[in-house]
Amino acid sequence: MATLLDNHLLSCMIAVPFIGILAMVVIRNEQVSRIIALLCAVLDLGLGLYLWSRFKPADEGMQLVERIPWMPTFNIEYAVGVDGISILLVLLTTLLTPLCVLCSWSSIKIHVKAFMILILLVEGAMIVVFTALDLFLFFMMWEVTMIPMYFMIILWGGPGRIAAGLKFVLYSLTGSLLLLVGILALHVESGLGTFDIQTLSEQTYSSDAQFWMFLAFLLAFGIKLPMFPFHTWLPDAHAEAPTAGSVILAGVLLKMGGYGFLRICLPIFPDAAVTFAPLMLSLSVVAILYGGFMALAQDDLKKLVAYSSISHMGFVTLGIFVFNRQGIQGAILQMFNHGIVTGAMFLAVGQLYERTHSRLISDYGGLHKTMPRFAGLFCIFAVASFGLPGTCSFIGEVLVLLGASETSYVMVLLAMGGIVLAASYMLWMLQRVVLGQPSTSTAEQIPDLTPRETLNLVPLAIVVFMIGVYPGPLMEMMDACVANLVELTNKALPIK
Repeated sequence: MATLLDNHLLSCMIAVPFIGILAMVVIRNEQVSRIIALLCAVLDLGLGLYLWSRFKPADEGMQLVERIPWMPTFNIEYAVGVDGISILLVLLTTLLTPLCVLCSWSSIKIHVKAFMILILLVEGAMIVVFTALDLFLFFMMWEVTMIPMYFMIILWGGPGRIAAGLKFVLYSLTGSLLLLVGILALHVESGLGTFDIQTLSEQTYSSDAQFWMFLAFLLAFGIKLPMFPFHTWLPDAHAEAPTAGSVILAGVLLKMGGYGFLRICLPIFPDAAVTFAPLMLSLSVVAILYGGFMALAQDDLKKLVAYSSISHMGFVTLGIFVFNRQGIQGAILQMFNHGIVTGAMFLAVGQLYERTHSRLISDYGGLHKTMPRFAGLFCIFAVASFGLPGTCSFIGEVLVLLGASETSYVMVLLAMGGIVLAASYMLWMLQRVVLGQPSTSTAEQIPDLTPRETLNLVPLAIVVFMIGVYPGPLMEMMDACVANLVELTNKALPIK
């Protein structure tokens, strides 16, 4: 049994959510469905930690690779593996999924079984996306992740759920079509008749072919990230989605865009990546500042956190496209940190909404008196969001800024303006929500967190400080892989 697990660890992680789905299909009891979903999510988290223990950081290549012919006629394989980049995103997925099940335990009251099935479906699909070594498999699971989010929004969302869901699916379909065009063009251009990512990355393509294929992938990944100016679907989707949907969307789904840049765009199209770098860096800085200013203008807690995500993901693309070790390591770390911190913020906002059915900042105040446990945890995540030293986001942002300093000090200064804006809107929000006096009679009587709700937030608070104080293990995991990616990309850079 141990040998089977060691040889097929990734397949076991992928299979667990789908086995849970099959079990729930034949069970009608809603409480049992909740328990099955939680057990499957916790089991996958355990397998993720075992994956961490099996991983060899010094190896720059893919590890725990599994290959099975799927459609031999078209050279399509079920091929999965992990490296120092993808393992962090797999761990992030397995960490957030049990929390999504827990936060939906009492808040989802209708079609409970269907909701739990969707959570496990999106978990299984995301693990495949982050481990796929075949572009066809990557695309199929990329598409599958869109389906659960769409139904979560339109079936369990807020008053504007239909419009938000349609906007989400239209943007997502546009990105998916561009992704498919890019994959087919790459398949044809290579002339190898394969969809294997590693094989395709070892080929050389003409500058014109790289330009157009990179553009298709850029738009697809940019919409998913979302980059400015393809971001407009995000605030509406977050505002209307149920809490678990917002956590999955911000915590993991957005990272698929950044992962696509690192897994496909940089290694396969290094020349085009260098060509597009000035545009990408400029858009990154615009996103950092735009997201900050828009967050500062919000009176809705969920939209404030949503616009902060746009700003934070700007740091991710800034780090990726400076093409150096510090920048890319900072970008990967920032993707992980953003999933932890923003996921926690959405969980906390959801806990407030369950009590008052209001997301307006003006409807709160004085929560340090009525909800001391909540106030303490909420403050931790808010200060982590703007990168207070000692919290996880500080390390990621510093590495990105160090990497960007080798390209342009002007961009560093502008990006630092985004950090100042983040401190402004987060502290301003804390002042009005946590401090002062309750602004309504409802705010005076809000009960504090239950043990289950506290359990939902405490693990994320621990991770915030663990990474903030000692980021070494995460840095070691990605170091060799990032060094190899930087070396590959720098061959396309002009000699200075």
